[in-house]
Amino acid sequence: MPVLCLIANPINSELSVALAARVHKAVGGELNWLNHAIACEIIAPKSTEALAEARDIIADAAVDVALVPTQDRRKSLLIADMDSTMINQECIDELADALGLKQQVADITDRAMRGELDFGAALDTRVALLKGLERQVIEEVRRENITLAPGGRVLVQTMKAYGAYTSLVSGGFTLFADYFAKRIGFDEAIANVLEFDGTRLTGTVSKPIVDKETKRARLHTLAEEHRLSIEQTLAVGDGANDLPMLQTAGMGVALHAKPKVAEQAPYRIDHGDLTALLYLQGYADEDLVR
Repeated sequence: MPVLCLIANPINSELSVALAARVHKAVGGELNWLNHAIACEIIAPKSTEALAEARDIIADAAVDVALVPTQDRRKSLLIADMDSTMINQECIDELADALGLKQQVADITDRAMRGELDFGAALDTRVALLKGLERQVIEEVRRENITLAPGGRVLVQTMKAYGAYTSLVSGGFTLFADYFAKRIGFDEAIANVLEFDGTRLTGTVSKPIVDKETKRARLHTLAEEHRLSIEQTLAVGDGANDLPMLQTAGMGVALHAKPKVAEQAPYRIDHGDLTALLYLQGYADEDLVR
């Protein structure tokens, strides 16, 4: 039995009662509000074209639409990307900014995240440009330049409260992933290791690197370790290096993603924040851990 989800951004919701009612009238089923004027679900829509009809009605309104199955809807494993997913920035771009190289590095980052460049080669190129950067500066960037993505801590804490295991798997760096995983509440963090000569970056990263295959493999490994089916897993990310794990997970969500990723991922959230992933699973506002 499918469930049609309508989800808006909590900061500036465009999901009105009237809009939800129009969709409900068109597709049939049972309307249930998960969070008033932010997220609702239509259980067992009668229309066989519910997703397309809902999107036609919503038109240009900033409302995400998804059709999810009820079986294994609440997931027991979350695996998440970090940069531009659980945090708002790309850490390597912010480090480059400290050297006056942000635009040069950001251009490479953007192309890599769009799938236009080999991720490993692009990582080596960018890290080489950071050679000589002091650890103290990296820590200052981490403290002053990086912000948590809205809804991330609620997502992780709520899923953990209901028994899920949570993993942050990043193509970024342990100096950031370990720090922010602890702040957000993840059970583990896996990322690339920057190499130092004393207190300065050597311009190299330890091999093997964390790439798209690492992310997908970690999803499989954790599912096996926790005796879960793939259908019981949830993955979220925004870049091309996230796509394999998104396409493998029971619920793979492209969050504010690059066009190629948004088009090819099973689910996409273009407007909502990370709490949207809870609404997709059927959590109501009173279930959320804040």
